[in-house]
Amino acid sequence: MMYDICQSPVSLDDPALLEEWNALIRAFMAHGTATPTHLGAVLSGAPNFAMGHAAKGLFSLMMGRRELNVVAREAGQAAVAALAASGGSTRERLWVRALGEWLDGRPSGAIAAMERILVNQPTDTLSAKVSHAIRFILGDGVGMRTSIENVLDAHKGHDLEGYVLGCHAFTLEETGEYDAAEAAGLKGLGLAGDDAWGLHAVAHVYDMTARPDHGIALIENNCSAWDHCNNFRYHVWWHKALLHLDQGETDIVLAIYDDQVRSEKTDDYRDMANATSLLMRLELEGVHVGARWDELADLAQNRTDDGCLVFADLHYMLALGAAGRSTAQASMTNRFARDAVRSGEMPARVANPGQAALAGLNAFSEGRYEQAFQSLAAARPGMQTIGGSHAQRDVFERMTIDAGLRAGLVDATETLIEDRIARRAGAMDRFSSTRLASIHNARRIPAQ
Repeated sequence: MMYDICQSPVSLDDPALLEEWNALIRAFMAHGTATPTHLGAVLSGAPNFAMGHAAKGLFSLMMGRRELNVVAREAGQAAVAALAASGGSTRERLWVRALGEWLDGRPSGAIAAMERILVNQPTDTLSAKVSHAIRFILGDGVGMRTSIENVLDAHKGHDLEGYVLGCHAFTLEETGEYDAAEAAGLKGLGLAGDDAWGLHAVAHVYDMTARPDHGIALIENNCSAWDHCNNFRYHVWWHKALLHLDQGETDIVLAIYDDQVRSEKTDDYRDMANATSLLMRLELEGVHVGARWDELADLAQNRTDDGCLVFADLHYMLALGAAGRSTAQASMTNRFARDAVRSGEMPARVANPGQAALAGLNAFSEGRYEQAFQSLAAARPGMQTIGGSHAQRDVFERMTIDAGLRAGLVDATETLIEDRIARRAGAMDRFSSTRLASIHNARRIPAQ
């Protein structure tokens, strides 16, 4: 039994394959493009390496695409067969169990398997990152923070300490500890200069605390942290666009959209989320985005039956609604109704808050703003559970607020704006200040 860079046992007996495995871990931590290449090399040289097959399956499920469920299931079968043929460490058996749990509709069971590993092997950065990633998909910010804080001490002086600090920074930001998040993220970036996740955690801080100039400078001055990435680099560009939007620089935002965010016209749900939410934010600011919605809607209408993640579905619906694809909207709505009555962790999220949020998006696209406000406001308490970050889900906050303003629901809308400001440590960004100004003006008009 050999030990990998996580100081954890791995049933590889070839130093060259161990080197590939360690390279995979580093690439995965850094959101690098080489992750699948290294994994392919490992499995080619060690076809009975169960943990490698489990990694392939778990990574496939993280992609949130229905067709990759087949890949994940085949990987799960290969992992079970590999265990039967060659055994494996407790860590490897738990990775196989994690994949099986998620394939059976229990992503929380996958998290539990990772956490069992970390009890005995808190230096296992890879398992910590996978737990972190699945919790992110489930919107479990508090659990993310608890999990990573449980392994912080074990990672002092660890080769991968910087990446763990980046994860910690993100969890601190998502739980409202903005100063601590900034400090942890910058410290981690000093130890792991290619940690895009940690850099983006600090960008989140600057977004949430209305310091767009700090965020833009951070991203521009640390290109080496994210320009090596897979499509996560588009997400960093998205963050930069949000920061420019907060400064009212809509021409720059559109240029970033065209040249970076949609430089590759993929239908990866993360890329689609970047694109649809950015266009919607621009439209809410009165910017005409032209035919850009059509390209996204063409892709989204092929995903109405995906049903992997409510977060993804709602972003597909943004494109469908904005482009007026009523048939596809109806198809998505009907599928939500079917999924909502099924049992399981993900169908429960379709039932609540998914159905209310979807109804709100439909109403908004049709100009039924009072109904849009009521539906989106009803979904709001549960929106954390669809996954993603506060910054990503903020597009739905903005739509709720603007629907309320357009419907003349001044008092209820003001309450939501005040709550949004409170969640941002009292920071007033451009969106909140302009909407409060609109409310002030609306209240003055009857008195004139």
